[in-house]
Amino acid sequence: MTTSSLAPRALTPALLLGVIGVVYGDIGTSPLYAMRAAAQHFSADGLEKWKILGLLSLITWALILVVTVKYVAFVMRADNRGEGGILALTALAQRVMKTDRSRFAVGAIGVAGACLFFGDGVITPAISVLSAVEGLKIISTDFEAIVIPISLIVLVVLFFVQYRGTHSMGVVFGPICAVWFLVIGGLGLIEIVKVPEILVALSPHYAIQFCIAYKMLAFIAFGSVVLAVTGAEALYADMGHFGARPIRLVWSVFVLPCLALNYFGQGALLIADPASIENPFYLLAPEWFRPPLVLLATAATIIASQAMITGAYSIARQCVQLGWLPRLEVRHTSSVEEGQIYMPQVNFALLIGVLVLVLTFRTSDDLAAAYGIAVTGTFLCTSILAVLVFRRMFGWSWPLVLAVFVPLATLDAVFFISNVLKVPDGGWVPLVLGAFLFALMTTWKRGRDLLFSRFRQDSLPLKSFLARLPQSKSIIRVPGIAIFMTGQADYVPNALLHNLKHNKVLHERVLFVTVTNLDVPQAPDRREVTELAPGIHRVILNYGFLESPNIPRELETLRDVGVEFEAMQASYFLGREQLVSAVVPKMARWRQWIFSLLSRNAVPATEFFHIPSDRVVELGVRVAI
Repeated sequence: MTTSSLAPRALTPALLLGVIGVVYGDIGTSPLYAMRAAAQHFSADGLEKWKILGLLSLITWALILVVTVKYVAFVMRADNRGEGGILALTALAQRVMKTDRSRFAVGAIGVAGACLFFGDGVITPAISVLSAVEGLKIISTDFEAIVIPISLIVLVVLFFVQYRGTHSMGVVFGPICAVWFLVIGGLGLIEIVKVPEILVALSPHYAIQFCIAYKMLAFIAFGSVVLAVTGAEALYADMGHFGARPIRLVWSVFVLPCLALNYFGQGALLIADPASIENPFYLLAPEWFRPPLVLLATAATIIASQAMITGAYSIARQCVQLGWLPRLEVRHTSSVEEGQIYMPQVNFALLIGVLVLVLTFRTSDDLAAAYGIAVTGTFLCTSILAVLVFRRMFGWSWPLVLAVFVPLATLDAVFFISNVLKVPDGGWVPLVLGAFLFALMTTWKRGRDLLFSRFRQDSLPLKSFLARLPQSKSIIRVPGIAIFMTGQADYVPNALLHNLKHNKVLHERVLFVTVTNLDVPQAPDRREVTELAPGIHRVILNYGFLESPNIPRELETLRDVGVEFEAMQASYFLGREQLVSAVVPKMARWRQWIFSLLSRNAVPATEFFHIPSDRVVELGVRVAI
């Protein structure tokens, strides 16, 4: 039932600690604000016992249905050669589509989910760090004035150290998160012992009773209940790092029990003392333990934010490799792990967004209104794509697919619509950000497609060029190696035609190099080499969406297949397009402007492909689209 053929990894303590620290950091910090945000909807007329039991039952069954059933039991079965996440699922769904239109539609759903994920990436650090530092107000009201400054300092430092990579920080992530889960579970258990009748909330009866009694208000409360499952997408997205088995095991035997104990403990405290609605999480702890708990919570939220930041890097790189974003700078922070990267432009954009949110909303309660839409929107996109994959790729019958995914998708839709009601209070933030990113990505994709289409119209087919070459007496062959980068392997690069037109020379050895991006994490076969004519070869270099291209390094390996290559004799010929409007434009003017702006600000091909700048010849060409 999976597309992966990878052998399961050994369940070592280090692996399990890594899962705890990286995968569950986000969902593990939800108890800081989820119960309080949900209960505050009903605190005005008194927090009665049945209300608390109903809310607690809703949270419990949200964890069970969304995380355990949807992701752990089903969605994690759909991996793209071991990789998970919304874009990996999109790649699987596109494979079973039969037309270009349907593939584009599926891609748009996946990109929409990715855009909302970026919105989540901006909100998560802001709300997590704010909610942790707000514990200072419980210690003393005198600390209220420094909550915002401390939060800003923590966030700036967090983003500033990203360039160093996650390895040095990652070695302590797991142990800190393990301590965090044990502490919050222990605090909840102490309160449960005092009010054991709180355990009846395990029955879904109380959730149903609560919804019947409150109707529309209960529907509104779903927007806060979903805060308990933020981070569920991380289970799926981090499959490639850890594998499905350890993620499932850690959730079932450690993370879920600790989370449930804490939520039930908060519920027990609210029954015993409704005034604790001020901050039921921190008030679970005895007064002497609150200062160290604030420090531990801050460390846990930094870890949760770190996981979201690195996830944003990974999603951004996948979007670049799959053609949805222009080239961005990618710095590898580890010589061992391919996935440990740092993207300066993405990091800076996230930092600015996070700081603006903290200064605008100022409290985690206000920011909670903005949080749910991004999460639930991604949930809904995942459910839609999962239906296509399980039906068409895994061969499930329609009755089975509908029986499994319609209830889960309905729950996602309820969560999403309930969060749409919070748009005036801050829910507009991820929607605006997501719509902006979606417009950028679809514009870039459409522009590149039009650009390649125009190249094919204006270029000479490679077969025709090779057929005419022996009869071209005016062309002089000169020593050296000419490498022509082209996105169209079957057409002559414009750079070559311009070079022949103006210089009347052709190098003794010519390589037409095309980089293709596959919809798999790592390309199974890196290169395809074809001899087209004496001294002329076509080289196709394949890369997966988790890989970064390095052209000179790959060309050095051509000697293994009998193609002579000397780096110091090589000259790289690149075409630089100058975009102009066609007589009959095929894109709206505003899209043309965005596409031109993105093209001008994309990372140069020399830097992205690691081509030595002193061996590059760029030839300009005007292209009308």
